[in-house]
Amino acid sequence: AQSRLDQLFAELPVASPDEARRIAGEIELEWSKSGSPAMDLLLRRGRDALEAEETARAISHLGAAIDHAPGFAEAWFLRSVAFFRQERYGLALNDIAQVLAREPRHFNAILGMGRVFEETGRLQLAHDAYMSAHTIHPHHEDISKALERVSRELGGTDL
Repeated sequence: AQSRLDQLFAELPVASPDEARRIAGEIELEWSKSGSPAMDLLLRRGRDALEAEETARAISHLGAAIDHAPGFAEAWFLRSVAFFRQERYGLALNDIAQVLAREPRHFNAILGMGRVFEETGRLQLAHDAYMSAHTIHPHHEDISKALERVSRELGGTDL
């Protein structure tokens, strides 16, 4: 799986926008595979709870996945999203750090880190995070929009 991810990450920055969306989807699919049907189920339940806006339930399912499979970066990532939605930014950043220790190229986690920084008024840190994510995945619309927004707020232009 790691060599497959390495190959996809090598293709991502040089792909066309449409191709980049497909490649990013494949990367996200790889990230969602824990290697354990039980952990995959907990991840799916956590994701479903997030989609249903049941953040406490999501945190419970994802916490169980993390307890049993602490190396599973995607469980940490989804729990960071739940914490962010609860405005528990310190916990969200802690989980993002856990994701990036396991997968430093996790553009969604880096985007999330930027959002925490932006939400808490640390615009230069937000900008740096968005630039980092943009370098990994230049065609990610949310990253591009966030980068433009923060660059405007900082009074500069990057894109």
